[in-house]
Amino acid sequence: MLDSLITSKTRLKLLIKFFVSASNRGYLRGIAEEFNESTNAIRKELNQLTEAGYLIREEGEKRVFYRANSKHTLFGSLQGLIHHFLGIDQIVDQVLARAGDVEQVALLGDYAQGIDSGHIEVLVTGQNIDSAYLLQAAEKAEKLLDKKVSLYLETPEQVRSKIILYSK
Repeated sequence: MLDSLITSKTRLKLLIKFFVSASNRGYLRGIAEEFNESTNAIRKELNQLTEAGYLIREEGEKRVFYRANSKHTLFGSLQGLIHHFLGIDQIVDQVLARAGDVEQVALLGDYAQGIDSGHIEVLVTGQNIDSAYLLQAAEKAEKLLDKKVSLYLETPEQVRSKIILYSK
C-alpha cells in the first residue's frame, strides 16, 4: 500500500527507519551500508526530507546525524502510517485484547532499527500470558501482513534494538 504511494524505495526505507521510532537516528555512510545503497542516493533523499522538515540534521561525533523531527505537524500521522504499513498497530491490539495480563509489548530486530526486512519480532512480557493464543495470533498476523512474525515471551540473548510499543 505505502510502497505504491511512495515510489522511491530509498525514501520508503528512510521513512521506516526514522518514523518507526522517534529515537532512531543515523548518518550517511552507516545508512548506505545498512540499506546496501549508494551514498549519493541516500544523500539525495536525506537532503530532500530535511529540507521538507521531516528530518532534523545534527552535527556531532565527527559525523552528521539525521533523526525524525518529532515537532513536525505531520510527525504523528507519518509515524501512524508507518506503524500501520508494518502492521505493528494490529499486532499490539490483538495482543492486548486477549493475551492475559500484558505488562509490555516491544518490537525487536530489524523493524526496531527501521529496516523493512519482512520479519517482525515481537516481545510480550507479563503475568499469566496465554502463549497458545499469542502463537495463534502471530500466525494470523503473518497471513494478514504477508510477513514473518516471531513472538518471544522472554528477551532473546542477542537483541540489537528494542522499541517499547506498549507498557502498563
